[in-house]
Amino acid sequence: MFKRHKSLASERKKELSSHGATRSTLKNDMRNFHFLSQLILSAGPLKSIPAVKHSKTAHFEVEILDAHTRKQICIVDKVTQTSTIHDVKQKFHKACPKWYPSRIGLQLERGGPFLKDYVTIQSVAASSIVTLYFTDLGQQVSWTTVFLAEYTGPLLIYLLFYLRIPYIYDMKECSRRLRHPVVHLACFCHCMHYIRYLLETLFVHKVSAGHTPLKNLIKGCVFYWGFTSWMAYYINHPRYTPPSFGNRQITVSAINFLETMPVFQVQIITRSHGCFSWFRVLTTPMRLDHGLVSQS
Repeated sequence: MFKRHKSLASERKKELSSHGATRSTLKNDMRNFHFLSQLILSAGPLKSIPAVKHSKTAHFEVEILDAHTRKQICIVDKVTQTSTIHDVKQKFHKACPKWYPSRIGLQLERGGPFLKDYVTIQSVAASSIVTLYFTDLGQQVSWTTVFLAEYTGPLLIYLLFYLRIPYIYDMKECSRRLRHPVVHLACFCHCMHYIRYLLETLFVHKVSAGHTPLKNLIKGCVFYWGFTSWMAYYINHPRYTPPSFGNRQITVSAINFLETMPVFQVQIITRSHGCFSWFRVLTTPMRLDHGLVSQS
């Protein structure tokens, strides 16, 4: 009996000790929780991490085929949506150096119009693969080069005839005959006409950045240079005779020249404001010295 009471007492002590340990554990957990909550509150509100957006840029592949044989020449890859036909021509030139950009003509269809350089790939693309047809435009020259060549030639050619070099006229006949004053006036008007054209081409007019086939340069030079040679030969010839109506015809033609040529046109050219013009005058495509020497 005594042993039984002793065992019950020992079990009771064990329960009390375990209960005390549990209470101490709960107290420690409460302290830890309180400390953690205070730490979180002092840290402030949690900031959400922004989601990283991955921008996907669409790229195109441009397949370039020969317009005549339909054979593939090259493939231009990694072409963005904002890329233009000019950008494609630049990459095509890197792949095929023998064709420079101004010589490359690209079409959507065989026999169709050539695409302008400012057209974007996105505007002509029906899928991620764009097929363009290539045509060799031949040797190209800039429009500025065309105008300078057309206007420089007549200026120099006329002066050669005006100086009466021995390879053109008979020097004995030139020494015997004096020039009529209208010949000097015609030379002055002719030179002023083409000098003005050259200055306007260089400093006034905004010439297109495009190109034209070399044959157009040859055609323009043949016309301007040939017409100037034909006209200057007769005007500066030793046997030249003045206009049939004399000084009256010369005066009327000189006044007409001053009215048609904007000699008094004031042009201010600045890089920031462009070109401004005052004194609007009439301009015609007439040959300025032609009226001074004949009325044909």
